[in-house]
Amino acid sequence: MKNVLTFMIIFFSSYSALSQHMNGKIIDKNTKQPIAFSNIKTGEYTGVISNEEGYFTITGIDSIKSITISCMGYQSKTIDVKDLSPLKNCLIELEEAINELSEVFISTKPPNVDSIIAKVKLKIKDNYDGELNRYTIFHRTTDHINFKSLEFEIDKASDADKKSIEYANANLKHMAKDIKNSNMVQFFDFKGDVYALGMDSIKLKVDKAAQLLDHKHDFSIDRIQEKAQRIILAYLDTTKTYKLKTGLFKIEDSLSLDNQDFKKENSNAKVSLLSDQTKSLLSESEFYEHSFLTNILDNYFYEHEFEDMIYNDEELTYVIRFMPKKAMAKFTGTLFISDDTYAITRLDYNYYKKRHGEKVNLKFVFGIKYVANINKGTVIFEKDSSKIYYPKYLKRTTGSYFYVNRPLKLIQNSKESYKVSFDFKIEGSNLQKEELLISAKKKLTLDEFKTIKQDSIVSFKILNKYEKTIWQNESILEPSMEMKQFKGE
Repeated sequence: MKNVLTFMIIFFSSYSALSQHMNGKIIDKNTKQPIAFSNIKTGEYTGVISNEEGYFTITGIDSIKSITISCMGYQSKTIDVKDLSPLKNCLIELEEAINELSEVFISTKPPNVDSIIAKVKLKIKDNYDGELNRYTIFHRTTDHINFKSLEFEIDKASDADKKSIEYANANLKHMAKDIKNSNMVQFFDFKGDVYALGMDSIKLKVDKAAQLLDHKHDFSIDRIQEKAQRIILAYLDTTKTYKLKTGLFKIEDSLSLDNQDFKKENSNAKVSLLSDQTKSLLSESEFYEHSFLTNILDNYFYEHEFEDMIYNDEELTYVIRFMPKKAMAKFTGTLFISDDTYAITRLDYNYYKKRHGEKVNLKFVFGIKYVANINKGTVIFEKDSSKIYYPKYLKRTTGSYFYVNRPLKLIQNSKESYKVSFDFKIEGSNLQKEELLISAKKKLTLDEFKTIKQDSIVSFKILNKYEKTIWQNESILEPSMEMKQFKGE
């Protein structure tokens, strides 16, 4: 009887857990292609966003009667939850919205783009409020790194025999080959609340965080240098400590094979770094002097061109292209502007032609080159209960080319000061994608903001494969197939 009772408890608990969420995928009815960033409303002011592959997850499905799906250029669709299955992926098709411009405009002339942009600027204070807000957020960072060239070689070692140097160089060569052949990707998720005083002041409270990491293929530049140092140290006098010196600076900390910095597994993150990252991403949705959006609307920096009119959630929307006028303007993209409120409801942007961000070329002086050559993203706004727009979803993808050629020396901490000289040359590119989903927004008072204290560090769970249960019954971004299929060591 006890076993039967236990089975029934487990069964009904499992059933309850399953019925609490529903997975789905949104596709184009004609092309059958996934529709990214669709808005899935579970209530008038609640809901989620589909990911880049069209997938989404809704939690608390038992308390929801219907969902409404909308996306730029498609007809909105409302579905009763009872018609959906919570036990499998539901395929939902959207039809393209037919644009009958002749019914809207008597004149054959397209709308005046300068007039539209002027009205957008005029209505900013009515449409947006970036001060004293509390946002419940889910943030995901995806990092890729690709190495084009890797070279490690010991030139000379005054305290090691020839055979040891050969063994060390063979291990360094093997490590370089392993790195080049690896698919290096890692993910970091966290959920919490952002308390925003304004454009330049936020506080972050992190509730939960997790990192998806392959320890064997964790190859940041610093980590690669560390691995190279460990290989070299293994063939030196392990009872001694060493100082590391590069062509640019000298590190006074002592290094040895049993150094605890090599051994410890860090599962803490600085909240200040997460806060700065979140603030930087949120700034792309704000309107203040010289902000990203303000500059795009400035006729001095950018020219604007009317492209089309489409429907978004049954609302007529202007599609405006923007391109740089001045050399200091770097982006091109599309603004989607409501015909009713003159609010920007969506922004897509990318670097214009061969323009780029930060660039440092000291390749022939200090052996360093860096070019920020990718910056593209999407910002999607939604109305709150006060009819004020706030950023529902933000995505930013940045990438760069890097080259580092460091002559390194390990100097023994002894009166002999034995030295090991080796070359460290690395070339490649990295790609980072940041995503931010705001699942709830609430107004704050100044006193409430002042009472919030931001922690210094937050612990996070390190995983070698995606675990869906870690975010059970929480509003998050559905993971990509790459993330679901990830397996590390």
